[in-house]
Amino acid sequence: MLDLLDMQKEFLLTHLRPGDVAVDFTMGNGHDTVFLSKTVGPEGKVYAFDIQQRALDKTRENLAASGCPDNWELILASHDRAPEFVKEKIRAGVFNLGYLPGSGNKALTTARVTTLPAVENAIGMLGEDSILIVAVYPGHPEGAAEGEALSEYLSSVSRFKYTIAQIKIVNSPTSPFFFTVESK
Repeated sequence: MLDLLDMQKEFLLTHLRPGDVAVDFTMGNGHDTVFLSKTVGPEGKVYAFDIQQRALDKTRENLAASGCPDNWELILASHDRAPEFVKEKIRAGVFNLGYLPGSGNKALTTARVTTLPAVENAIGMLGEDSILIVAVYPGHPEGAAEGEALSEYLSSVSRFKYTIAQIKIVNSPTSPFFFTVESK
């Protein structure tokens, strides 16, 4: 069976190497932060963003428990503010939109008002031969709206600079899906 999380990692690994800079734009519980940290290794750098202190605390625990190198910076700020903190070009970026898993608060989700500028900023932060993964969860109203808005925006981005794809389970319309944005 198709596993979208495994596919996302495979796409990331085609670009991401030891020593690279990566960003987890929506750290949540830190699973992507751990993956990015281990992949870029001690010489690399990972920035991770979330607006909830609980997300930073859980991510810090997961990084320590996973034996990750000390190559990460956890930032308590919205993902649309990433350019204030990340000054170098990035090789990879990850967004997992929606709400913080396990928080019990499904009302606090990512929202178009910050997600669209965050994705636009992230595309501008990509270096050559880089990738951005944006996972969308359309099973709730804001998630569906985010997906539609992202699809509209990403379809307008220059095909001469970026290759953009959408990976989706067609016969399950409320299942998560993701976009890949690859710089040329």
